[in-house]
Amino acid sequence: QVQLVESGGGLVQTGGSLRLSCAASGRIFSSYVMGWFRQAPGKEREFVAAMRWSGSNTYYANSLKGRFTISRDNAKNTVYLQMNSLKPEDTAVYYCAADPVMSRWSREYDYWGQGTQVTVSS
Repeated sequence: QVQLVESGGGLVQTGGSLRLSCAASGRIFSSYVMGWFRQAPGKEREFVAAMRWSGSNTYYANSLKGRFTISRDNAKNTVYLQMNSLKPEDTAVYYCAADPVMSRWSREYDYWGQGTQVTVSS
């Protein structure tokens, strides 16, 4: 079993930055994939970024590349999502997910955190 706890969400103005954290515990292996997804009201959950716990194979949603960065700290068992130049359309609940298989599809991930709200004001 894998447990994931997100933190770091909040209210920020357009153009601001936030760093989300995802603390992982349980049976996390170096080959596991850690993903970030987001879901805005009335919309489907969408892929944001993913990387292997080992640090290899990093992927981003094309529309977010250059503004968002995924990283991890093995010593803290934590994955981060650095979000810069935030826009109102980035407003959503952001979720951390884990799975042995790399995918951009949320349905492929077995383990999920509870989510953290990010609100970008105009």
